[in-house]
Amino acid sequence: MAQKTALITGITGQDGAYLAQFLLGKGYKVLGLNPRRSTSDVNLARLEWLGIAKDVEMIDGDLLDLSGLIRLFQQYQPDEVFNLGAQSFVKTSWNQPLLTGQVSGIGAVNVLEAARLIKPDARCYQASTSEMYGLIQEPEQRETTPFYPRSPYAAAKLYAHWMTVNYRESFNLFSCSGILFNHESPLRGLEFVTRKVTDAVARIKLGLQDELRLGNIDAKRDWGHARDYVQAMWLMLQQDVADDYVIATGRTTTVRDMCRIAFEVVGMDMDKHLVIDPAFFRPAEVDVLLGDPSKARAKLGWQATTTLEEMITEMVEADLARLKPLARA
Repeated sequence: MAQKTALITGITGQDGAYLAQFLLGKGYKVLGLNPRRSTSDVNLARLEWLGIAKDVEMIDGDLLDLSGLIRLFQQYQPDEVFNLGAQSFVKTSWNQPLLTGQVSGIGAVNVLEAARLIKPDARCYQASTSEMYGLIQEPEQRETTPFYPRSPYAAAKLYAHWMTVNYRESFNLFSCSGILFNHESPLRGLEFVTRKVTDAVARIKLGLQDELRLGNIDAKRDWGHARDYVQAMWLMLQQDVADDYVIATGRTTTVRDMCRIAFEVVGMDMDKHLVIDPAFFRPAEVDVLLGDPSKARAKLGWQATTTLEEMITEMVEADLARLKPLARA
């Protein structure tokens, strides 16, 4: 069987790095779209942490440059395309709504259009998000649950999601979306709440800081491990028919309880270090997210294998190992 080629946008992010590792393990040739930025070398850190930076072919390109994407498709003829690239930090999307709409919304359509024009038999995955549910319309969110986005990020992702459906139905493109609920790992950015918590817990344990400042700790989220979730992305593209799937654990936990788990890993009392700071509250909060992964379990044979406790423990231990040299300095 000929070697498959996969193109990953957003390859330098958490999901892109884990997906690249997974695909390399299956014998794929992996291409990574690399927007040229002043920090481009720094952005390879996640791939280097996984030990795969030299195994991926990085290609200069940008989601906002359709002509560049068309040339990329012409040259490399990718069999599978995973669009993970986005402005993906919800808080930033209120300060940069137009940029978020361009990158997370229009950028996704540029990928679909390049595939339609040049490689119509390519299989395309779009990274949708549970944030699209926003002000939830059902206690458990599934593929048929109405969307109600509560941030510019969620609205941009919703546009990309429906355009993915539209390209599937209008042009018969094999395009599918994974509606992924929150998924974390030691590779998560420090601006995201789980990593902010585990990094702070490690710093407090090592004497590098005294407190952890958060906003709404009563918000509830369905948290899984990114390493599990990228396998679901791949499984979607191996099906006979393109479709959309909710990827979640089916368990929701408050930010407060997630923090408590992290502090328990290092044997410390959360209440002695946690400070509620109004500066970290969102303009419009998403109070609860709880995914129903029944369809993915039935049709893909997928289910989460890593518990929240196992994931938070892994993240805290990784941050402790990373920060110990600073404590000795």
